[in-house]
Amino acid sequence: MWLLIAFIAVPIIEIALFIQVGGAIGTWPTLGIVILTAILGTSLMRAQGRLAMGNLQRSFAELDDPTEPLAHGAMVLISGVLLLTPGFFTDAMGFALLIPAVRSAVFHYLRKRVKVQSFSMGAGPMHQPRADSDTIDGEFYEIDPGNRTTHRPSGWTKH
Repeated sequence: MWLLIAFIAVPIIEIALFIQVGGAIGTWPTLGIVILTAILGTSLMRAQGRLAMGNLQRSFAELDDPTEPLAHGAMVLISGVLLLTPGFFTDAMGFALLIPAVRSAVFHYLRKRVKVQSFSMGAGPMHQPRADSDTIDGEFYEIDPGNRTTHRPSGWTKH
C-alpha cells in the first residue's frame, strides 16, 4: 500500500515543484538546475560509493558483520537513482542519502524494525586451530624426484 502511495505522491510533488520553481525563475534555469544536480549528484554518488565499497571490503577482510556497509552501499545506489531522476523532491532525497549521518540514521531506524533470523559467512564453519594444539599449519610443494640428480638425499626424512 505504501508503495502505491509513493508512486502516486512523488510525481504529483515533482510536478508541483516544477511549476513553482519554473514560475519563479523560468524554464531554462529550472532545466539547468535539474541537469546540474544530476551531474553533481553522479560525481558525489561515485565518491560515496567508493567509500561504501571500501568499508564493505574492510568488513569482509576483518570478518565483521557486513550488514551496515551493505546497507550503506544500497542507500548510495538508491541515492544515485533518485539523483538521476529529474525533479527537486527526488534530488533532495538523493542528496540526503549521500550524507553518511543520514544513512546511519536510516540504517538504525530500519535495524530496529527488521529481524534477522540467521546469518552465515562462507560455506561452513571455519577451522580455528586451538592454542594448545600440536598442529602446525603450512604449505608444501611436491618436487619431482627426477629433477634432483645433483643432490643426494639429506636423510632428514628417513627414520
